[in-house]
Amino acid sequence: MEIQNRELHRITSTAIIHKDGKYLIVRRALSKKAFPGKWTVPGGGLEVDDYINLPKTAPGFPQWYFAIEKSLIREIKEEVGLESGKPRYLCDLTFIRLDGVPAVVLSYFCKWKSGEVKLNDENIDYKWVTAKEAKNYDLIEGISDEIEMVDKILNGADQNNLKFNIS
Repeated sequence: MEIQNRELHRITSTAIIHKDGKYLIVRRALSKKAFPGKWTVPGGGLEVDDYINLPKTAPGFPQWYFAIEKSLIREIKEEVGLESGKPRYLCDLTFIRLDGVPAVVLSYFCKWKSGEVKLNDENIDYKWVTAKEAKNYDLIEGISDEIEMVDKILNGADQNNLKFNIS
């Protein structure tokens, strides 16, 4: 596989949203290029518009803090119509997409704050599932393991001592 550009990466983030001991999973539209019809969690790519028009965090220098979190909150609202609590970092994943573009996925988890699920055209179904039930869905590789990690954290496990074991 040929890498398109060794310096540019596509940056995306995902959110494992939890509510009353269950986690939101969504089924990707069949028309999606990557993982059509697979189950996953809400998320999407960082866009320049997520930060460029915000006040800079340093005078005279174009830099912005929390751009990923803000883009993730935007993606949650766009994809599933929910308000969420502050995202907490879980883990990251890097890979080379089929088109040769390197990608970085930052995985977060957050509490459901308000709203009813309203899917946009990127997804065709949703379910609130337990960590155990998530294993029964055709999830994108690794998502079930991430949900399991969040479940352990929410049940008192030390996040610093958890290991990611893809099943």
